[in-house]
Amino acid sequence: MGTITRSFANNIGSSGILLASAVNNATVEDVTSFSSAATPSTLVLISTQTASSSATISFTTGLDSTYDEYIFKFINVRPATDSVLFQFNLSTDGGSNYNVTKTTTAFRPFHFEDDSLTGLGYQADDDLAQSTSDQPLVTSEQGNGADESLAGSLTLFNPSSTVYVKHFISRVNGYFVNDATTDNFIAGYANTTSAVNAIQFKMSSGNIADGIFKLYGVKKS
Repeated sequence: MGTITRSFANNIGSSGILLASAVNNATVEDVTSFSSAATPSTLVLISTQTASSSATISFTTGLDSTYDEYIFKFINVRPATDSVLFQFNLSTDGGSNYNVTKTTTAFRPFHFEDDSLTGLGYQADDDLAQSTSDQPLVTSEQGNGADESLAGSLTLFNPSSTVYVKHFISRVNGYFVNDATTDNFIAGYANTTSAVNAIQFKMSSGNIADGIFKLYGVKKS
């Protein structure tokens, strides 16, 4: 017993913390199993669409009961028209209509390139209260210059449920028309117990000049 105690004590540092040499399987690649509380998630790419002077980008397949969580990624999305908003809407009829009732909230920090102005605030003009209108994913109008694009993601939870409303969370960083970065946080719920099975992205005016759109399912391993 004394030998075991001494061996254990030799692996304790002066601060009372076990030394790395005392731990087997010290890296993730050496771990043979995780507890249920630490089960990792995996993103499964379902589909990719590339905008090229596109009026809309719509996903009419892939949103079903396969996954409880879906993530859309937006990469270098740029409008064809100057000073517009990037927005989305949902459908319960496979994309025939994009008019699901939504209640949402929005806030953003922003910072101008020349450091002349910064801010953080709730964006009352960009939220919805039981509205079927398109929901902006940016709270500032975006420019259409070659270097003016946005990137971010939108997560939609359990869209195939016929019991619960459909929650979503979005974060998009955009290039504001007056040379500023805006970090846009939008969240809310689609107030329907019908299954949501399609989603559409577009600009408030004009086409989407270019950009990559990816749909992932979140697999719980």
